[in-house]
Amino acid sequence: MAVTGNLSSVFGGDTFEAVASTHDETAPGELELVRTFINTTDLLRETEGLAAPAALRAWLAERGLIDPRATVTQEGVARAREVREALRALVEANSGTPCAPGNLATLREAAARAPLHVMFDSARATTRLEPLDRGIDGALGRLLAIVHGAMESGEWRRIKACHDADCRWAFYDHSKNRSATWCDMASCGNRNKARRRRAR
Repeated sequence: MAVTGNLSSVFGGDTFEAVASTHDETAPGELELVRTFINTTDLLRETEGLAAPAALRAWLAERGLIDPRATVTQEGVARAREVREALRALVEANSGTPCAPGNLATLREAAARAPLHVMFDSARATTRLEPLDRGIDGALGRLLAIVHGAMESGEWRRIKACHDADCRWAFYDHSKNRSATWCDMASCGNRNKARRRRAR
């Protein structure tokens, strides 16, 4: 998906510990922030890393996305989790599952709440999208700006969601031909192979 222009028009517990994988699933640079944000819930183990305002504030503050003293409400938690699941759906589109219009609307609305503006770096002769808001909306806007940059560079296509319907863990596909379908072949891949054998 080629993406240009304003991001709002483009998308027309206390501490969470990710479960370790047996292979490198990390994304390069800031894109890893988006991947780990999506994985703040573990669907397979039914754990929620953003269950309360304190947990969301801690997660964002540890990554420099929000002031540690910022006010975070339960409404902010609900918005963050909604954006997270819309991003998961956007990742699943990289494997051919259409992203529902409702998820795209969620991302557009989040970008509009930030709002995002073009910032210029004359020393490096570059531009970047940055949110003006410094609260929850700005933090979510920063994540969406990273998505925008990854789409522009083509890196976004390598962010995938595990094909196991019970898992859907976000991972970065490091394979040369971008053919990976499981977050971990040793667990999800083998589990699904066993299911297919039983079905036959």
